[in-house]
Amino acid sequence: MHIEKNILITGGAGFVGSSIAIYIKKKYPQYSVTCLDNLKRRGSELNLPRLAAHGIRFVHGDIRNREDLYPFETGQVSPAIGLTTIIEASAEPSVLAGIGNAPDYLVNTNLMGTINCLYLAAKVKADLIFISTSRVYPIAKIEEIQFSENDTRFIVSSHQKIKGISEKGIAEDFPIEGSRSLYGATKLCSEFLVQEFHTFYNVRTVINRCGVITGPWQMGKVDQGVMVLWVARHFWKQDLAYFGYGGKGKQVRDILHVDDLCRLIDYQLQHPGEMNGKLFNVGGGAEISVSLKELTAICERVTGNKVAIREVKEDRAADIRLYITDNSAITAATEWTPQISVTQAVTDIYHWIKDNEALLKPILTG
Repeated sequence: MHIEKNILITGGAGFVGSSIAIYIKKKYPQYSVTCLDNLKRRGSELNLPRLAAHGIRFVHGDIRNREDLYPFETGQVSPAIGLTTIIEASAEPSVLAGIGNAPDYLVNTNLMGTINCLYLAAKVKADLIFISTSRVYPIAKIEEIQFSENDTRFIVSSHQKIKGISEKGIAEDFPIEGSRSLYGATKLCSEFLVQEFHTFYNVRTVINRCGVITGPWQMGKVDQGVMVLWVARHFWKQDLAYFGYGGKGKQVRDILHVDDLCRLIDYQLQHPGEMNGKLFNVGGGAEISVSLKELTAICERVTGNKVAIREVKEDRAADIRLYITDNSAITAATEWTPQISVTQAVTDIYHWIKDNEALLKPILTG
């Protein structure tokens, strides 16, 4: 029997939060799991029946409002156990957020909301697992990565001029100075505050800088959730476009299936002392990476459909040529490695869309 835990997951009706909640509750039915979410992102409401079916409590609240966290601070939620862990998975996840429009919601959610969660963790002496992003690394430095290219993708070269980058990908010591998008800046600032609360409030913390996370129940859009977007466009036979870098679709990202992430969060949940104060890059790595052109070919095979794809040569704001995660540190610390391939991820997403076509079409094609 595992020690009982009372877990709060912020952003708990979102893609990552709900996936983690259901994974934990299925594996540890004796745990108390509560998901808090403001339901702002379209499609998050579809996760509420899924959470309820697994006995997961849902609280409609917003981490921007510290008052919404009072029930957890005062023990009104599961007072017999007491809050043991906060998994901070809430965010405005768009890399384009705040570019060309007011950044208020972005900053108030991704930074001030995290501060509210950290204060709650300090008050009730709960551990905190923070879901951060690879977007904390500066765009200009990523664009300095030496590369070559073949018919389908850009490739990280074996010889580099800056530290923290190798054929394995980007490591935790990659340079951090420079601009990175307003989204990335809010997450990096939150990381700094996580470290401050760890030191000065004695909060046990771990930070996960995640690459592209994907899988079923992600409501993919152009600016966030590209894997689901690509599969959905093929499923419903809608046009796509390769934007930037010559318009050939050679941009590369590593892909982290949400089930692989859940396995890691489970390990961190069970080993808070071992993970305390650590920061890790977490992604699919070089072995589970794909270019847009390669993703198109996979989607064609899995869905049986082919769509028209425009070539737009002009680069988009805040875009990068490639990003691959070097998982060396997290693997050395936990023996965790990602297992689910790009093709399997596409297949999982395809079957999810096919099984829920009527429900998802208004969201994924809108």
